Formats: sequence, structure tokens, C-alpha cells
Amino acid sequence: MALVPLDLPDPTTWRGRWAALAAVQAASGHGERCRALWPLWHYDDGHGSWADLHHLDEGRAVLLGQDRNDSETFYAEASDFFEERETDLLDGAPEWWEPPVRRVRDAELFLGFVYGYDGSTWHRADYELDDGFTSVGLPLLTTALTRGKILATVERMPDAGGGRPPFEAIDALIAADGEVDAAMVAAVAPATGWTRTPARRRPARSSRTTRHRADPAGGRAAGRSCRTA
Repeated sequence: MALVPLDLPDPTTWRGRWAALAAVQAASGHGERCRALWPLWHYDDGHGSWADLHHLDEGRAVLLGQDRNDSETFYAEASDFFEERETDLLDGAPEWWEPPVRRVRDAELFLGFVYGYDGSTWHRADYELDDGFTSVGLPLLTTALTRGKILATVERMPDAGGGRPPFEAIDALIAADGEVDAAMVAAVAPATGWTRTPARRRPARSSRTTRHRADPAGGRAAGRSCRTA
């Protein structure tokens, strides 16, 4: 079956936003919720809904994840576990989509969506059900969404005193494109205990290595995103 094209941004444009949110989340003590370390970028909402962006070679990428409440697509083991009809998220997909999917399945997590970027266009399998991607609310898709998530994170920090950082400081953090330092973070949020873990740039093709976090689950809460006994 033919894949369905998606209107999503080029993933290379997400780096500054993802790194900025990762830095603020780390300053808030929740660095496990957002990471921008090449080649695997992670986001979760702290309640079991999550998305991972896997950067592959030749400018390709795979974005996958699940909304623990709203994903109506049940793939592979999830279909058996929840006794729901299976949606084949890899139907018609090229082989290079499969390794990130296998990584998630090996971690005993469930998937609601799998999107592939071939260097020019995002695609997904053809199905009518709500896969939960919109409900995950990935805030890295636009600057406005990233600003909103950063503001919400800062306002919950005990040292923030309910204050709102200026948009100029947030935009400077985003514009740093991963080259974030403590002064930039402090201009946005109380940065006590924050240490610099930059969003690594894509290595040159001749020296690219594959490095992943040891814990693919990224500290996600139990629910539909994780099998339970």
C-alpha cells in the first residue's frame, strides 16, 4: 500500500528548539523528559506519552512514539496485549524504518505512530485511526510551541517565583542551535545544578558513529507505552 505524505518540517530545523527545551528541562530537574543528543532525540510529557526522533544516514530520520491515552493504532505486541485489531505501522515502509522500531519493541514499549523522513518528505503508513501524534503535543515543531513549553516549565520551577522570562531570552536560547551555555539558561530559568550537555551536531559522514542512550524508555511512565504484567 502507498505511504501517506505528511506536512511536517524538515527535522534538521528542530535542533535549536529541541536543545533549548532540553536545557530548560535539565535546569528544572527533569532532564530525562527531553534530550537532544545525536543521533537520538527524546521527548516525553512525564505522563507516559513520548516521541523519539532517530537521525539516520543520508539525511533520513524516523519519528516514532505513542500517546498513552489517545493512540488508537495498536501495532505488533500491543494488538495482542490490548486485544485490539492491529494497525501495521510499517505497511509499505522501506526497510530503514525498521531498526528504530525494533529498538522500541526490544525495550518492550508500544508504538502508536511511526513516521519516516526520506530527506525531503515525511510519510506514514495508510490508516484512518488516530495514531496519537497530535495528542503527544510535540512542542518542538514550531518556535511558538517551544516557547510555550519552556514558559510552562519555568513557571513550575520553585526558584522562578512565578516570573516569566522574556521571549528575547528564550529566542536566544533557541537561536544558539544547541551551543547552549549556563548564562543563556540562567537568562530563561533558575539554572542551579544545570550542566552543559550540548545537542551534538551531526558528525561528518567519514566519522559518524552510532550512539544511543542506554535506556530507550527514557524514564517513561507505565501505561500503554509500556507493557505491564
